[in-house]
Amino acid sequence: MKYGVIGTGWITESFVRSADTVPGMELAAVCSRTEESGLAFADRVGRPLACYTTPEAMAESDIDGVYIASPNRLHYTQSHLLLEHGKHVICEKPAVVTAEEMQDLQTLAAEKGLVYMEALMMLYLPQRRLIKEMIEKIGPIRTAHVSFAQYSSKYPAYLRGETPNIFDPRFATGGLMDLGVYCVYPILDWFGRPEQVKASAAFLRTGADHTGSAVFTYPDKIVTMAYSKVAQGYAGTELIGENGALRIDSISQYTGIHLCQKEEQLLFGEADRTDRMAGEACAFFERATGKSVQPQEERDLMLAVAETMEQIRQEAGIVFPEP
Repeated sequence: MKYGVIGTGWITESFVRSADTVPGMELAAVCSRTEESGLAFADRVGRPLACYTTPEAMAESDIDGVYIASPNRLHYTQSHLLLEHGKHVICEKPAVVTAEEMQDLQTLAAEKGLVYMEALMMLYLPQRRLIKEMIEKIGPIRTAHVSFAQYSSKYPAYLRGETPNIFDPRFATGGLMDLGVYCVYPILDWFGRPEQVKASAAFLRTGADHTGSAVFTYPDKIVTMAYSKVAQGYAGTELIGENGALRIDSISQYTGIHLCQKEEQLLFGEADRTDRMAGEACAFFERATGKSVQPQEERDLMLAVAETMEQIRQEAGIVFPEP
């Protein structure tokens, strides 16, 4: 399978390193705004690549699939273009801005017989099953707090008066879209859709949300989430049941998983960061080559998350200007 990438940032390099561990995946092309940046990326990953400066040119090529890591605002149009041209697509989170976009892309992919995935590493990690098993063990769950607070490497630039893309609402970015999605996904994966969601957020001068929280109400439990891109958190995530608790240090990578009953037991420590995206790369390859199929429950979860993210933005007053 020959694949290309759109975007040349660190996350794209991470995906390529992980995809290199999957036999049969061959990086063949890169799309960047300039040929110079595309060639520089090819040099960094150590192989010759076809370099395109527009997604349209890449869509016309003979590659089989594309990994998209462009700004959030471009995800939908680029995914739609590539699916229309018969390319399998795996798109960085958040794959879409609205639930309507997600529904449209899923429908298009189904009509074309193509794969459309959201690149969220936790969905493809073996620890995902471990956590679900432990939820059954310590349940019934009565409350949980899911947290992801990480001081952004771009925040110092913002403090100097600059406007990095991640803090520019024109690109459909901000704390919720970048970090909050890592909280919403597991909450819905573990507990399903809530009966009610209440949310609030704090904002920067650019209009981007930097910190926020949400309360998910279920018939038998209350779940809270919190995120921040301007402060570093250390407490992690905790699920509390009638028969114990489960603590997760990293919600984005499912590492540092502790079972807490009469004593605390470490179930999973750290993972090898060099291939942390290998699970999603392998799933993309196997589905694109017909070795496996995307579960309907995964497509349902992708849509449910898109709907919930949109609901949280409406509740919290997070607004993106029209493109």
